[in-house]
Amino acid sequence: MTIDCADPQRLVDFWCEALGYVPEPPPDGHINWRDYWTAMGVPEAELPAGAGMTPESIIDPAGRGPRVWFQRVPEPKVVKNRLHLDLKVSGGRGVALAVRVQRVNAMVERLTSAGATTLRILDEPGEDHFGVLLCDPEGNEFCVA
Repeated sequence: MTIDCADPQRLVDFWCEALGYVPEPPPDGHINWRDYWTAMGVPEAELPAGAGMTPESIIDPAGRGPRVWFQRVPEPKVVKNRLHLDLKVSGGRGVALAVRVQRVNAMVERLTSAGATTLRILDEPGEDHFGVLLCDPEGNEFCVA
């Protein structure tokens, strides 16, 4: 999975916190990804300034989830996402609504402390659902439910 962004390191830090992932280390024997790419034959002059000096991708330490690469692009995000992540932290409908609300709110507090912004509470009257729509530090929307 690839996410376009202005500041890969900022999103690496944020999404490691959100997903429980870790920065993807460079292959053995390389001090960083730039060192690896040049060893694989990519001319230094073809690499953008600073590319690969700090982690730009994250991985699930358990090996179950997808790798996420944060690709630096020059243009800013200007419209609503066409795709977003849902972080399922509540335990599902088999758990009492009050407990689900508490779990979601705890994660929202953790993520807003890490740089997320709350956009909307998703708690329609009469529905057995609670979630929160947030955006990451670069404005990419995601839900916690």
